[in-house]
Amino acid sequence: MIEILSGVFLLLGTLFILVSAIGILKMPDLYTRMSATTKASTLGIGLVLIGTTVYWQDIGIAFRAVAIIIFLFLTAPVAAHIIGRAAYFGKVPLWEKTKIDQFKERMEKADK
Repeated sequence: MIEILSGVFLLLGTLFILVSAIGILKMPDLYTRMSATTKASTLGIGLVLIGTTVYWQDIGIAFRAVAIIIFLFLTAPVAAHIIGRAAYFGKVPLWEKTKIDQFKERMEKADK
């Protein structure tokens, strides 16, 4: 039973990581690629670590897995935000079908 539960977590994790990789290939610009990658891969890695913890049932492995998951959930969004902000200020173009640029609107209000 433990092997099945662990396998389900591992399979779901790898599927989310696959979705993340497909997102890198299919999304039209840097900003949407970053969003897909950050969200899907963070969840996928978390599920893989949970599956590993369930399989091995060791407190040391569980502690390390929880520490890694917490670290990922705290750092991945911050890193994506910083990279996206640097790309925006570096004039990396938005997708041509982007209709709303909220950051530009916010910056215009701040300049006034």
